[in-house]
Amino acid sequence: MQTLMEEEEYNWREVKLPALIPVVPPPELERETGERRRGRDILIAVDHGPNSKHAFDWAVTHLCRLADTIHLVHVVSDMNNDLVNEMTQLLMEKLSVEAFQVAMVRSLARIVEGDAGHAICREAERVKPVAVVMGTRGRSLIQSVLQGSVSEYCFHHCKVAPVIIVPGKEMFFLRGASIYLRQCYEVTLHNARGWK
Repeated sequence: MQTLMEEEEYNWREVKLPALIPVVPPPELERETGERRRGRDILIAVDHGPNSKHAFDWAVTHLCRLADTIHLVHVVSDMNNDLVNEMTQLLMEKLSVEAFQVAMVRSLARIVEGDAGHAICREAERVKPVAVVMGTRGRSLIQSVLQGSVSEYCFHHCKVAPVIIVPGKEMFFLRGASIYLRQCYEVTLHNARGWK
């Protein structure tokens, strides 16, 4: 039996984002100069849902650092839908500005056509990021196995480390005489080598 290599063309469109250029201080160590690159590439799969926004917020707050580049990817089923393209353009511009304001990172954005899980894995192979960050709905194991899940597909098929942000339950805790409400997140990190 022969392995069939999948080399298919796919449709995509770059999204023009506002020109926000982070000011990076000069390198402190000699080994960081010249050809050595200081920033990392981080791919974040986004859509118009709240779980995707939570994953984006988590990545910008906890994973990104100065001189990194985030690659925003949105997967659509049809590239010819002007309304979806326009709404995605606005979403990616907003997220790009927010990422710059919070973490001083550069953003690149791309709209890709196709099956969401497959397209995200294909973009991860093209970009070669240190991590692929995505949100999930937080469904049970049985529901995700029966219905399928984009994050589960990427968890098993991505060649780079997927970071899946599961929205947690709201948690009340006491501090002194005050009651605080905090949104908790469960983070699943899967290394490409199979470590958990």
